[in-house]
Amino acid sequence: MEIFHHAGLSQKRWGGQVHDYLEIHRLIDSTKVLCSDNRHRIFHTHWAVKEVVIPIFGEVFTNQDGRSVDVKALCEKDHLLVDYHHRFIPTLADFVNAMEDIPMSGLAKRLEKFHAEFVKDSEFSSCLLSPLAVTGKLKSLLITHNSWFINHILPKLGDAKPLWVDFDIAPALFFDAMRFELWMDNGFEVPTSAEHLVNIQASYSAKSH
Repeated sequence: MEIFHHAGLSQKRWGGQVHDYLEIHRLIDSTKVLCSDNRHRIFHTHWAVKEVVIPIFGEVFTNQDGRSVDVKALCEKDHLLVDYHHRFIPTLADFVNAMEDIPMSGLAKRLEKFHAEFVKDSEFSSCLLSPLAVTGKLKSLLITHNSWFINHILPKLGDAKPLWVDFDIAPALFFDAMRFELWMDNGFEVPTSAEHLVNIQASYSAKSH
């Protein structure tokens, strides 16, 4: 779904004008420039809402009708759930587990060097390390330790400035190694993290009939 459609859903739910919501939905879908299929949806996760979207837009903002809008609820109800047919919201670990052919030899030192070279601010450092905290997988740090995140996302989070250098790590390193899974595309298949939820829903549905 295109960002104008998502923004239209937000307008219907929260009031205001479509343009009140475009930048939030544009950010969630900004990863489309990195991958041509729905593997790009790494920002369609609670991790991204907490670590990227809310730090940029705040917990709440006021739309043009003067109404307070809950950013977390907006992201979930008008974008993430919509793109997965209101069945689930995948975790960042679901995407990380689909990364199959990451070269792990020497990866820790490579990431440590990248981090030390490009991140001086403690808040930025915490954000960049957050994928490891929520997934427990070293390779998850490739999602934040790359040229796109440093030059496109960090400047939106604070005083970081784009860097005119050759980067050792680009997003292609992990997207090229990520297998495509059906749940990423249409929501009819479910990721591992949502299997229990679907089972509960099926059980409830059977009992109600």
